[in-house]
Order: sequence, then C-alpha cells, then structure tokens
Amino acid sequence: MALDYDHNWVGRYYVQEATLLGVSLLPSVAYRVNERLSVGATLNAMYGMLEEKVAINNPLSTADGQLKVDDHDWGWGVNLGLLYEVDAGTRFGLVYNSQIVLNFRSETRFSGLAPGLETVLGSRGLLGAQLDLGMRVPQGVMGSFYHQMDDRWALLGSAGWQDWSKFGRVEIGISDTTNPTSTTLDLDFKDTWHTAVGAQYRVSEPWLVSFGVAYDSELQRGDVSPALPANSAWRFGVGVQNDVSKTFSWGVSGEYAYAGTLDVDKESQLPVGLGGRGNLDGAFERSGMFFLAATFNWKF
Repeated sequence: MALDYDHNWVGRYYVQEATLLGVSLLPSVAYRVNERLSVGATLNAMYGMLEEKVAINNPLSTADGQLKVDDHDWGWGVNLGLLYEVDAGTRFGLVYNSQIVLNFRSETRFSGLAPGLETVLGSRGLLGAQLDLGMRVPQGVMGSFYHQMDDRWALLGSAGWQDWSKFGRVEIGISDTTNPTSTTLDLDFKDTWHTAVGAQYRVSEPWLVSFGVAYDSELQRGDVSPALPANSAWRFGVGVQNDVSKTFSWGVSGEYAYAGTLDVDKESQLPVGLGGRGNLDGAFERSGMFFLAATFNWKF
C-alpha cells in the first residue's frame, strides 16, 4: 500500500505520505497421507518496509514543519494446510496463516520546525525519540471447497477470519503543538470475516475461465483513518487459464474491489489557528481498487 496526498491538503497534519510494503519468501512442502488426505506447511519469511510523513503545524507561521519515520524489518511465520478429497471431483481445504510480527522502530526526524516549537518538543523528549511502530500481520483461518459438477462447470467457495484487532497500525503527528505529549496514536481495528463464491467453465480443452464475487467485512469501526482509507469491500474477479501442455500453463486475471464511500471524521483537541491539527470531516467517494495478475506454472 502506498499513499501520497498533496502536501498542502487540509488533512496534512494527519498524514501526507504513507508506504507499507511486504515481500514474502514461501518455501513449502506437502505430503499425501493417503488417497484422500494431504497436508502441507510453509515457512513465511516476510520483509516489511514502512515510511510515513506528516506535516507539523507551526504556530504563528505560514510554513509547516514535517515529521518523518521509516524502518524495515524481517518477520517470520508459518502457514499450515490440509486438503481432503471426497472423490475425484469434490475436495475441501483448510489453511491457517500465523501472525507475523514486524518490529518497526524509528527515530522522530523533524524538519522545518519553528524555534519555539522545537524548544518545547526538545523539553518533552520528543525530538529524536525512538518510536515503536511495530505491526502484526494478522493471523487467519480460511476454509474452502471445490466441486466439479460436469465436464465443463465447477463450483468453488471459501469463508475465513482474520485477526485485524492485533494489527497495531499507528497514526503519527503532533495533535497539540502548544502542549505536545505524544507523537503516535493507536488506531482501533477489529477482526474481519471473508466469504466468496465462484465458478469455473471449461471453454475448450486448453482454455479455462474463472469468475467470482467476495465480501470482506469492515476492519475499522465506522469512520476510517486517512492514513489507511480501507474498510469493508465487495470484490469481483475474472480470469482465464491456458493449459499449453501437461507440464506448462499460463493465465491472466483481474479483480475490482469496491469499497463504496469511506467517511472520515477526525476531531482535534484544538483548531489549526491555535496549534492543533484541526477537525477533518469528509469522505472518499466511490472508492475502489483494481488488481491485475499474470501466472506461469511449469512442472518439472
């Protein structure tokens, strides 16, 4: 995820830029216990990167200061799964993904502060302070099924849960420059539920078309933070796969996640003119995201 607002937008004292990226290496092993039951395990080695920038309200000045934090860290987890095949055309799966802890830490790097504010922040121990920005990639459980109805059609579905209440996302900034006491604010998330249903259609021997719809419940309680403008969403996906041979296939797919209108209602201790962040009241209207993917599968 990456956000980049205009540096002079009205919510700049809440966030200007935010980047949160993760890359995972996933060595896996699977074992067929018998004709119906298979089990698998994966080591998840995740490299996480975090960077945030927020404007600081300089009292009695027309120019803003800025606070920047950034860090990167490795986190470790496991994925465990099982597959039960009722017959050649029907199977059920269950996967558990463990929590991954990313211990992000960063010094508070301020720039462009008014002399008076810099003195106050220094006296409170906030200049160069070490911030704990740690996050927990949510653990989750997902159950799924596949049923081959005939030579052309198959039905698929899934349902799952993710532990977003332990995510630990924080908002950085100074809420009151006349009496600064903290540079972080915890965001309150809640666990989410997921459900999906889809189908596959074999157009011809090499071509397979997949499509479906999914729903993810809200992770923020009502209004969203401008640092993470996401909540419940409907997802619509379609893809096509070409089985070139028994050992090689390729495919392309696309998905649209529609989140609707995301309301923002942030209340400040003080108005901007008195050194506060100011109230931020608005909405991200008709918000959505597109995802595109290409896959290649080569069996040795």
